[in-house]
Amino acid sequence: MTNSQMVLRKGIAVSGRGRLFLLSFLMLFVELALIRWAGSDVTYLTYFTNFVLLGSFLGIGIGFLRAKSRIDMFAWAPVMLAFLVGFIGIFPVAVDCGGSQIIFFGCIPKTSGLPIGVTLPAIFLAVAMVMAAIAQGVARSFAEFLPLDAYRLDILGSLAGIAGFSLLSFLGAPPVVWGAVVSAAFLVLYSPSFRYVQIVALAAILIMLGKESINPANSWSPYYKISLSKEFHGEKGRPDVMLLSVNGIPHQEIETSSYRKKVEPVYFLPYQRIQSNPLKNVLIVGAGNGSDVAIALASGAKHIDAVEIDPNIYRIGRKWNPEHPYQQPQVTMHIDDGRAFLERTREHYDLILFALPDSLTLVSGQSSLRLESYLFTAEAMSTARKHLNVGGAFGMYNYYRENWLLDRLGHTLELTYGQRPCVDTIGTLSGGFSLLIVGLKKGDVRCAHVWAPVVVSVPAPSSDDLPFLYVRTRSIPQSYLIAIASIFLTSLLLIRAAAGPLGQMRGYLDLFFMGAAFLLLETKNVVQFALLFGTTWFVNALVFFGILLSVFAAVELARRVRFRRPARLYVALFATLVLAWMIPPDKLLSLSIPLRFLAAVSLAFAPIFLANLIFAERFRVVGSSTVAFGANLLGAMVGGLLEYSSLIVGYQSLLVFVAVLYTFAFIFSRKRELRAAVQAPTLGRTYPDAPFIR
Repeated sequence: MTNSQMVLRKGIAVSGRGRLFLLSFLMLFVELALIRWAGSDVTYLTYFTNFVLLGSFLGIGIGFLRAKSRIDMFAWAPVMLAFLVGFIGIFPVAVDCGGSQIIFFGCIPKTSGLPIGVTLPAIFLAVAMVMAAIAQGVARSFAEFLPLDAYRLDILGSLAGIAGFSLLSFLGAPPVVWGAVVSAAFLVLYSPSFRYVQIVALAAILIMLGKESINPANSWSPYYKISLSKEFHGEKGRPDVMLLSVNGIPHQEIETSSYRKKVEPVYFLPYQRIQSNPLKNVLIVGAGNGSDVAIALASGAKHIDAVEIDPNIYRIGRKWNPEHPYQQPQVTMHIDDGRAFLERTREHYDLILFALPDSLTLVSGQSSLRLESYLFTAEAMSTARKHLNVGGAFGMYNYYRENWLLDRLGHTLELTYGQRPCVDTIGTLSGGFSLLIVGLKKGDVRCAHVWAPVVVSVPAPSSDDLPFLYVRTRSIPQSYLIAIASIFLTSLLLIRAAAGPLGQMRGYLDLFFMGAAFLLLETKNVVQFALLFGTTWFVNALVFFGILLSVFAAVELARRVRFRRPARLYVALFATLVLAWMIPPDKLLSLSIPLRFLAAVSLAFAPIFLANLIFAERFRVVGSSTVAFGANLLGAMVGGLLEYSSLIVGYQSLLVFVAVLYTFAFIFSRKRELRAAVQAPTLGRTYPDAPFIR
């Protein structure tokens, strides 16, 4: 090889590394953006964000399996993305998503857009195609490097993708900014040769996202698309009301406390029911735009701790609430998760009020957990009780919509306080506005009506392990079961059609099971940290970032150290899983914040680190890095489907599923090693990933 050839080769390698890094950044950034944006315009996805995640995993897996295809899918990625953005923009969905098995507050009683049977499959397929096109570009760049080198660059790009999207979320950037980042990445990757259709598609994406972003009524928080509008009544004595909608769902009204007292006096009942008025110290969780804070001030509260998870909703309330409650010196504002605040604060209160803290969205794109889920568990109620002063009371109100839900909460308070709470209901019980309030001791509140069960079988209280307040029984709702079955069957058909016979992945079954186990382990850790440190977007971003850092550390170690006996790594992995099983996350809540953090990180990231050492050691010797990585990602999709089992068994039991899946991975890994050992004397060398020979 001549010197000039060596220089040229070095230049290509450097360029190739940058390209793989940017491709991996683009792939994860687009995935996060689709999860975040699609749910803001399609109400179905507010509660099925997992749908977009699973479509992404399927698409990425197909893209890797199609790495050697003659068809250049990556060249058409902007066109596919433009089609998806256009479809969602033309057919946004607002829907009543209540049901007998699972209910959601805030859903409007009418449906717009296409039926769920059309919208969800269309979005699932479109997301899969977009991600497959991008992933094919990643896979082709992936194949230019040794497997671990490629995986390392992929992780670095993914870390950059999470950091970039988290930064834009923190800044409240609208979708057009996300589109600009994606477009810039595409232009760099296509440089220096562009196709006319690519430029047109990217321009169309920016125009469509720009139209939504420049609407002055819209703003973007880390959780929602927030829309403001005025409702002009024209009635004498009734002021106009500012309506606040999130993701297309009416959420809050901004109006004066004097008018609310006139038309909705139930909001003032907590202050009338409690005996120890006037109140010196009040905690309001779900402070929102400040209406409940204004009511507390009007009712004589001397000091108020107001907790609201969404910074944009707080800023809107600070600007638009006509009584300016957040500017009052008696009010201390906390942008935080309600459960996390209760766990950290040392304050005690005369009244703790959960004021309509329904989030209307999930924690992340890969769990069934809602932002407020940990507020309503039996453990949370006990924590709130510990922060009451003598003579104090706890209250909550909302449009509970279902008798069984009100009974579940009433029963939870009865078990926590040793007495039945008071209940006030405006309108019919099913669908009416209800207040539940209970004193620390009997006689602390004046009851007009004592809660009594309406349903024959009162659902058990939700718990930190099963925090699914809105699911009546330990079951997977029918709508979820249909979605799971549809995804599974569609995925099999798409993989078969796009990648040919599934037999090419037969030699990578251990990697398939590793992918499924790792996704469940990742989900378990996201949920665990949500309980321990709050369900805020910042905590979630740190968890995902920490997981990828653990993966990166494992890859770096594997690149420098050979583990000749992977079985020992499996033993260590199973040991950490057993330890995590023996110490449920709620047991760490009693620790101080620093100790809780150290314990949580150790329990969560030790199995992740070991699992990725196993993966990296295996991935080092794969025969085809693209097929192997594709099999691993398709396994992750199956793990995403298995996450729904937490609705039945709880999140802690996911560790059992993780252990079973890694057991299968170990079994198939041993079979591969034995097959390689048999083939080696015959073939003169070891082919660790040779396909089965018929």
